[in-house]
Amino acid sequence: MIINYFCRLKSNLKALQLGSFRSRISTINTVSISKEETVISFLKNCSCMKDLKQIHARVIQLGFEQNRFVVGKVIVFCAAAEHGDMNYAVSVFEKIGDPDAFIFNTMIRGFGKANDPRKAFDYYKRMQERGLVSDSFTFSFLLKVCGQLGLVLLGRLIHCSTLKRGLNSHVFVRNTLVHMYGTFKDIEASRQLFEEIPDPELVAWNIIIDCHVSCGKFHEALDMFSRMLKFCIEPDEATFVVILSACSALGALDFGRWVHSCISNIGHGCTTEVNNSLLDMYAKCGALEEAFEIFNGMNKKNTVTWNTMILGLASHGYANEAVVLFSNMLEQKLWAPDDITFLVVLSACSHGGMVDKGWRFFYLMKKEYHIQPTIKHYGCMVDILGRAGFVEEAYRLISIMPMQCNAIVWRTLLAACRLHGNVELGKQVRKQLLELEPDHSSDYVLLANTYASAGRWNEAMRVRKTMHKRGVQKPEPGNSVVGRHPSLRSDEPLLRIWNIILLAGSRWVAWCYAHLLTGRRFWCLSAPWRSLLNSESDLGSNSGLSGNGENVYPVRLSYQLRFKVRIGAGQQLDLINWKQCRMLYVV
Repeated sequence: MIINYFCRLKSNLKALQLGSFRSRISTINTVSISKEETVISFLKNCSCMKDLKQIHARVIQLGFEQNRFVVGKVIVFCAAAEHGDMNYAVSVFEKIGDPDAFIFNTMIRGFGKANDPRKAFDYYKRMQERGLVSDSFTFSFLLKVCGQLGLVLLGRLIHCSTLKRGLNSHVFVRNTLVHMYGTFKDIEASRQLFEEIPDPELVAWNIIIDCHVSCGKFHEALDMFSRMLKFCIEPDEATFVVILSACSALGALDFGRWVHSCISNIGHGCTTEVNNSLLDMYAKCGALEEAFEIFNGMNKKNTVTWNTMILGLASHGYANEAVVLFSNMLEQKLWAPDDITFLVVLSACSHGGMVDKGWRFFYLMKKEYHIQPTIKHYGCMVDILGRAGFVEEAYRLISIMPMQCNAIVWRTLLAACRLHGNVELGKQVRKQLLELEPDHSSDYVLLANTYASAGRWNEAMRVRKTMHKRGVQKPEPGNSVVGRHPSLRSDEPLLRIWNIILLAGSRWVAWCYAHLLTGRRFWCLSAPWRSLLNSESDLGSNSGLSGNGENVYPVRLSYQLRFKVRIGAGQQLDLINWKQCRMLYVV
């Protein structure tokens, strides 16, 4: 109740301030100081389009409609403000008799952020037709648009124009060029341009690190971050958010912990964005205890915070805990769930086999929160029903979807048909997939396995032969990243698990030397991608382990690709906590 009271008090105070601001607009033509300065002052304090239109009306009344400085500020608000309106900016622009380069640049900048960025080039063309000189800001805005739209050739042409005009050394142009080539996935060009900068500032470092991350060069991103610190460049919030995303992608828990210590030392740990990135990193690296420490210690949570924590639990096999956390979020009524929240919780229901709760959340999303389900939400429902064996019901759900079903959802249903041996429905689903993606390797494999699960080996072989004749190749399988950690104490109670079969994309068989600690934590010590080994000595020497059987360097694996566990002869199945085994993942 106290929180609600202060929220209402804050809202009323804001409304009072807004009303006072609007009442002062009418006094613009009565103040004793320069009316132009007064208008500019009001434009700087403007917060919404409604206020801007009132100020603009006063601008017209005072005869400033052709004053390029005043009208330029009006257009700046429309182009740069969060709640701006480029349609209104166009109407103001068209009434200016002789717009200067600043106004054209503002229009180009505004359209670069709007829904139709290509219009920025129309204003650049009009700018050239008027004989106005393009400056560094013009090219920076245009290069951003090229990166946005993926216009590689045009981006390079504009790059040539900056070279001809000698603007390539300007800080805005230079940084934008590095970022543009990064969006083109041309990391070599980005790196070359960055290396040509004599003394790169923090913004340039942030851009090149982000380019490496966006291009999937995560190790190089970590190297660039370390190099930045050697040059005594202090990172900011943007740096930490980007570098933590690289740690998440690699499962680099130790590096992520080191970054966390840097954040604590510098003092950026109080912001929600940085805490969300830390939470995401710990969750994806499998350190759920540390993720919960971050989550519980956050004073300012948002919807992204809850989404990340729920996803972390669901991804590591804690589906029930994920649903409970989602229920807590709804009960507190401080954060409204969005479409991603429901996508995450439906995924948790899928992994946990919770069909009834899945339906309840699906209807809750539509009726109470008025969020229209997307194809991804319907895909989660198909997965929930398919995993639980309700393949016919999943097929009916697809038939009543308000949008056209894509290949991913059909493929999800085909996998369910294979799992439950429904050959006839699998054939119908395969026909749908042939119309959408006729040469996708997974479809052939799933259908062949569906026949095989029903004992129809001739049909399975026929599908395999068809796949071979059409030249359909299976994609490259996933790989594993091994990271060492401090050794375990020899006196800790351990259980050795043998004969672990890894399923990662294709059916590769490998040994995994692992120890199961008592309690909730599961340590997987190695997962070498090799053929089946014959002896314990071979396993130790080829798996990235060091030491003897009592002192082993454990390896923590992230949750990107799952693998299953089979216990060999002589082991007791009832000693294994299978919920903990579900936490085993491969990067």
